[in-house]
Amino acid sequence: MAIIKHLSRAVSQVLQSSGCGCGVSIVPVRCIGVSPRQVASDAGFHSVTFAETDHPRVLITGGLGQLGVGLAKLLRKRFGKNNVILSDIRKPADNVFYSGPFIYADILDYKNLREIVVNNRISWLFHYSALLSAVGEANVPLARAVNITGLHNVLDIAAEHNLRLFVPSTIGAFGPTSPRNPTPDLCIQRPRTIYGVSKVHAELMGEYYHYRYGLDFRCLRYPGIISADSQPGGGTTDYAVQIFHDAIKTGKFQCNLKPDTRLPMMYIDDCLKATLEVMEAPAEALSMRTYNISAMSFTPEELAQEVQKHIPELEVTYNVDKVRQAIADSWPMNFDDRNARRDWGWKHDYDLPELVTTMFSFLGSDSRIAQAN
Repeated sequence: MAIIKHLSRAVSQVLQSSGCGCGVSIVPVRCIGVSPRQVASDAGFHSVTFAETDHPRVLITGGLGQLGVGLAKLLRKRFGKNNVILSDIRKPADNVFYSGPFIYADILDYKNLREIVVNNRISWLFHYSALLSAVGEANVPLARAVNITGLHNVLDIAAEHNLRLFVPSTIGAFGPTSPRNPTPDLCIQRPRTIYGVSKVHAELMGEYYHYRYGLDFRCLRYPGIISADSQPGGGTTDYAVQIFHDAIKTGKFQCNLKPDTRLPMMYIDDCLKATLEVMEAPAEALSMRTYNISAMSFTPEELAQEVQKHIPELEVTYNVDKVRQAIADSWPMNFDDRNARRDWGWKHDYDLPELVTTMFSFLGSDSRIAQAN
């Protein structure tokens, strides 16, 4: 008995002195979860597989951003309302809160995030929490914490609990030394923003966890995403959303990029479709863990001309933001996404004319565009 008491005291001292900041509590040794940092090199984790009558239990972090709400709506139609939990650290709008399960989740709080995964029997995790390019440059320490430390928490929890994990990447993961037209899946990546650096880090860490621990990690490099459901959120490509709001409200738009700045873009419905398709793709069909996806590529001038087909009186001026322009000049002009199209059948639905018409159909039904039409 003396030996048992001595061992118990030693274990308690070790747990109390933990410096990981994860809020480890003192529990009986038999109940301590196994962290992927502690497993043997030949240990294997495998993602959950589902029968046709079963559905994954889904958690979306950072869910009140541009993509999270739309993704939750799509997944709830597919898997059932109560199987998809939206989470964020902000208060949701009433229509979001009452549309399905919502929970507070701070990705920097490892213990709380782990409890959410365990208590809700999560099997798929979509990790959307991140600070975007221009916002990240304005607050590098916060971007480093959210985009990198938060990712580490998610990776460890996903590996420990056998989750299928999706982490979005971006055109920002490339830099001025990357081939720009087109940009292939595999090439040199030397981004010059904390956002881009954190996304390259996410791609590599996810791939490492896949080969080291068997984590079912899946990642898409998104182009600029255009949506009628959300306001611009500080990204370099957000001019392509702002132009619609300004055209409808004032008939005047001031662009913060040069008129000939070509960037790859995508309508949100295509983006969400691609995300679900890559998550549902059989593991054996995936030849890589991170894929480019593309739909269209255009300049501010080309977009403005297409918008003016709907609102001819739109006035467009240019007041170039040096920070955003430098970021855009380091990004791809076109994505090469042939691997996604070959491996899991990716195919986009929206080109530029369809994009503009669809945006106005959502935004302009009771505004000046309706009067113009």
